Amino acid sequence: MKNNRFSNLSLALGSVCCGLFSSCSQQNKNIQNERPNIIHIMTDDHAFQALSAYGCGISQVAPTPNIDRIAQNGMLFQHAYVENSISAPSRATLLTGLYSHKHGQEILTNGFKPDNVVFPELLQQAGYQTAIVGKWHLQVEPKGFDYYKVLKNQGDYYNPEFTTKEHYGEYVREEGYATTLTTDYAIDWLEHRDTTKPFCLMVHHKAPHRNFMPEPKYYDLYEDAEFPYPDNFFDDYENRGGAAKSQQMSIMNDMTLGYDLKVTEMNKNLPPHLEWSIADWERARARMTPEQLAAWDASYGPRNKAMLDANLSGKELAKWKYQRYIKDYMRTIKSVDDQIGRLLDYLEANNLTENTIVVYTSDQGFYMGEHGWFDKRFMYEESFRTPLLMRLPGGKKGDIPQLVQNIDYAPTFLELAGAPIPADIQGESLLPLLKGERPENWRNSLYYHYYEYPAEHSVKRHYGVRDDRYKLIHFYNDIDVWELYDLQEDPHEMNNLYGKPSYEAVMKRMRDELYKLQKQYDDPVGIRFNVSD
Repeated sequence: MKNNRFSNLSLALGSVCCGLFSSCSQQNKNIQNERPNIIHIMTDDHAFQALSAYGCGISQVAPTPNIDRIAQNGMLFQHAYVENSISAPSRATLLTGLYSHKHGQEILTNGFKPDNVVFPELLQQAGYQTAIVGKWHLQVEPKGFDYYKVLKNQGDYYNPEFTTKEHYGEYVREEGYATTLTTDYAIDWLEHRDTTKPFCLMVHHKAPHRNFMPEPKYYDLYEDAEFPYPDNFFDDYENRGGAAKSQQMSIMNDMTLGYDLKVTEMNKNLPPHLEWSIADWERARARMTPEQLAAWDASYGPRNKAMLDANLSGKELAKWKYQRYIKDYMRTIKSVDDQIGRLLDYLEANNLTENTIVVYTSDQGFYMGEHGWFDKRFMYEESFRTPLLMRLPGGKKGDIPQLVQNIDYAPTFLELAGAPIPADIQGESLLPLLKGERPENWRNSLYYHYYEYPAEHSVKRHYGVRDDRYKLIHFYNDIDVWELYDLQEDPHEMNNLYGKPSYEAVMKRMRDELYKLQKQYDDPVGIRFNVSD
């Protein structure tokens, strides 16, 4: 099931797609009846644990009913993953269907190759109207879009700056909250689009990216709740290599009281690797209007004073930091959920639901206190795995158990549109799964590679392979450490089995699989042993 299956698409595919969407509203009877519209909604750093469709404890305290609507009327992917758990590379992979070493964006800052073909370009050639609003985060101008209105760099929660296709690079401050503004621009584009063409609209939110600044009406939401602590919140990293111990993404040690947790009275005497947070917090506050700032201080000020008066330390301080972090994080998710509900309501009110595929995902996973961490980057499950919900009109409903990856989005959208899929795309179309099929030759393992070191959070470079039960990771560069986990017996990845004699056969099989995938995806990193030994 690879790309040559799609390289010579014919008009017959159009008739297949037409059959899937034959119940389209007569009010939209045009070319859209033959090929579906596509709406791709993506957040930044939304953990699957924080989405109530997945049933985890955090999300049961703070549910996401509107995002859940997509799964209730469609599909919930139980094993969706990324190929490099960091924002810009993940976005480049979405656009190209390629691994990071192929599209060039291995790290956050730069590297995206100017000659990369992105799927919106191919959709345009196939007659689609294309648009993106919200977060872009690549340091190149968006291409393949008839319209874009994108945030500056990471974007700001309050009164953010946007640039447009007509004036790329000229950023204009817009008063309001980023999540609401992004949805405003999405709906406005839908209102004024060319209704004679099918469309692809990418709605990419800043939230819930650090530093988790809620919408004013939600400053006090969940304040009286206590979110559950992960079982391994106080992980001591025993029986694991140096990578887990040398990271700088600990809630206790690296999450700043002033920037991340908004206790501005503590913006002093920080270790050197956290001094940046003082200026960043002052910049964030400076973006607020006087009214917003007054409301913020009225809400957070008394709570900060109570925390400082308590003079917390040790585990009690760590638990306080966790609760403040999770509450602010889930407050930003509440606004995302509201606005997705607003967008879904618009589709229903305008007879678009029966011919529009809606996708919800995040650019990677995120740690909600597991191992005592926040952020992402590692190949451990909470970072590697991402939420993925899809509603395909006429398609399957329920859970999708197969292993899927963010290299699969581009070929999926292209096949749905009846557009040619470039032979070099490394992903597979998800359309068979969306239609309820169970392809015999679907992948049985996933490859991962993280490059961003040395850098913020100090996560070592590593690559690895995961199948339906085991995960093998190799940390390399300035370290040479192997880890093996049995995900069936040890889903939280606490017990490294690498080197244990009773797992020699598993180690060899997983090393062979790793080598096979590195060859298949043409990753030049290689491995430093003979896998036949």
